[in-house]
Amino acid sequence: MKILSAEFVTSATNPAQYPPVKFPEMAFAGRSNVGKSSLINTLVNRKRLVKTSSTPGRTQLINFFDINNLITFVDLPGYGYAKVPTAVRKKWGPMIETYLSGRNTLVGVVVILDIRRTPRQEEQNLFAWLEHYSIAKILVLTKADKLSKTKQEKQRTAVAKTLEVDSNDLILFSAKSRRGRDAVWDAIISLTESKRSHQY
Repeated sequence: MKILSAEFVTSATNPAQYPPVKFPEMAFAGRSNVGKSSLINTLVNRKRLVKTSSTPGRTQLINFFDINNLITFVDLPGYGYAKVPTAVRKKWGPMIETYLSGRNTLVGVVVILDIRRTPRQEEQNLFAWLEHYSIAKILVLTKADKLSKTKQEKQRTAVAKTLEVDSNDLILFSAKSRRGRDAVWDAIISLTESKRSHQY
């Protein structure tokens, strides 16, 4: 995908603040500090379109980005970081679920997982939401460069088993080497085009 434009649109916490519907939307979801911002920045060839933070749990809003005037990327708040105040953490689930269940232009969710970590209850909850609302998902294992090739495949198999998916459905990604960028884009375009023919 050749990126001609990538612009921040707005931030929101509830449907009243969502931007007007213009394009198909692809959401990005993952545990705090999983490399979500780095993934999005790599996809759109920008260093700081999405701000990265050394403090996990910093993103507490739903952020919308217009890509090429063709698709909207939606950066969902990271979840599962213990140091975030409980009151704030409790808002995240409803905030994300409200978006996932009510946004008709949503074509799918890129679920981002750190290849070094075994999925936990938060990931299982997210999977359950996506299944319940029949939302397509693209599974990405980030930080692949942190492991040797042998360990990459071992972890890929372990994550697939935990999530009960085919290991071939897990895209290995590295923001450092840009490995997996094209594969993620191919998956996004495939979902977007199939939905576009029905909705647009």
